[in-house]
Amino acid sequence: MNQTHLCNTTKIYVVNGQLPGPTIDITDGDTVVVDVVNHLPHGLTIHWHGVRQMRSCWSDGAGFVTECPIPPGGNRVYRFNVTGQVGTLWWHAHVTCLRATVAGAFIIRPKGGRYPFPTPAKDVPIIIGEWWQLDLIELDRRMNSGNFDDNPVAATINGKLGDLGNCSGKSEESFVLDVVRGKTYLLRILNTALFSEYYFKVAGHTFTVVGADGNYLTPYKTDMVTVAPGEAIDVLMAADAPPAHYHMVALANQPPEPDTQIPAYVSRGLVRYAGSDKNNNGLPVAMPLMPDQHNTMPSFYFHNNLTGLAHPNRSRVPMHVDERLFFTLGLGSICRGNATSCKRRRSPQSIVVATMNNVSFRHPTNASLLERYYEHRTSGLYTEDLPDHPPRPYNYTDRDLIPLGPLEEALEPTIKATKLRRFRYNTSVEIIFQSTALLQSDSNPMHLHGYDFFVLAMGLGNYDPKTDPEKFNYHNPQLRNTVEVPRTGWAAVRFVTDNPGMWYLHCHYEFHIIMGMATAFIVENGPTPETSLPPPPPEFKTCGANGFTQP
Repeated sequence: MNQTHLCNTTKIYVVNGQLPGPTIDITDGDTVVVDVVNHLPHGLTIHWHGVRQMRSCWSDGAGFVTECPIPPGGNRVYRFNVTGQVGTLWWHAHVTCLRATVAGAFIIRPKGGRYPFPTPAKDVPIIIGEWWQLDLIELDRRMNSGNFDDNPVAATINGKLGDLGNCSGKSEESFVLDVVRGKTYLLRILNTALFSEYYFKVAGHTFTVVGADGNYLTPYKTDMVTVAPGEAIDVLMAADAPPAHYHMVALANQPPEPDTQIPAYVSRGLVRYAGSDKNNNGLPVAMPLMPDQHNTMPSFYFHNNLTGLAHPNRSRVPMHVDERLFFTLGLGSICRGNATSCKRRRSPQSIVVATMNNVSFRHPTNASLLERYYEHRTSGLYTEDLPDHPPRPYNYTDRDLIPLGPLEEALEPTIKATKLRRFRYNTSVEIIFQSTALLQSDSNPMHLHGYDFFVLAMGLGNYDPKTDPEKFNYHNPQLRNTVEVPRTGWAAVRFVTDNPGMWYLHCHYEFHIIMGMATAFIVENGPTPETSLPPPPPEFKTCGANGFTQP
């Protein structure tokens, strides 16, 4: 459908005519059945972001990883059970850049409605996104050809650009949250943006963080929430201010290097108290004081201060480790076409790619990794030799690697390949994600499908395997599906491979996905039918020769 913002009419892709898309609202233990009918002129899949999908990998919805896209005019039924998760997750398109608008909240309520905190008067999804005037399919085409110069024109809160944007003097519409003084509200804050992490504040109010990614957290008080792409943060907000109007603000957080000219993407909404004057008694609406858009430290402190809530049903951190992986996250370059050598340094002969251990993931375009793995037809599609560590150690966070020069030139060359990693069932895996300064200085929100992992620690600079394990939190670490690896810093996570299948691991910045900062983990079957991936369900549709699901 068409929407007009900032004096421009843009064609957008939506679900059931809604932006954001419809909220799925269930209870822990429910089985979910969703019938997706594709009326778009482009193939798509729907991913249920953060749902564990225990023994239901076939319904994960990762394009070309667990299934081929639903063709234009086609349909697909997703069926899966959700047990042992409570809180906020979300769903989104998982082919091309369509998730900028094809997305919505996925709420899981506790059995009996009992929370480990006072029951809120109301819960409200706060979905932070971006507004693109460029057609999203064209955006994807440009990025796949190596053009990463396009940017959104604004930020959104629940699809609204907010009154900071205007066209011919007329302000854009703002999202309004009506509250009653003395009541407490549960804000379910999601970041569906393609490009940026966001800071979120409400003037005159504080938050108590109580959950993230479908898991409870130890209550943590703050006046600002930081939410990276892919993350879901649950906060309680007490309406305890004098009755009036208060601005809520979502501000994009961008690193200072290499481009300080990126504009500030910001959206402004309104918290409006019942009984307050329609015109706020003629007074200016209070604005929260926001950090500088290039100050990334508040993000590090916010994420590092969160801990998991201890409760009887919470799984324990595995104390032994069977497999240790050290993944460096950065940029590199490959020669265009089939050339074996070329002039690099972002020349027309090369293309910049994103990497894990100097491997840029080549996404399949006409086959499903899971389907071919299950059928034992993997020859020529992928290999299982993703490196456990980078080709050589170096000072990963040396800022001299950000600009083009001789230091980065020696480290820049990489390979483009579909390299996966296989694990036996019930393996304890530890991953150290190390963000590097190689041609970039971004943070990296790393998301693993099919699993929650314990975030044991995070830090700035290079990870030190001798001293940093002393900082690991084994008592009450966060349990997350997405970890925000700090800019030129590291994060340590640990999990047990108890869910067989083919599970996608990737950075949740869309440009990093397209550039190849991704892989997939194969988890083998366990010893019993209950620990094995069952055959595809009747509603699963196999891939055709054209790369779409077959009718």
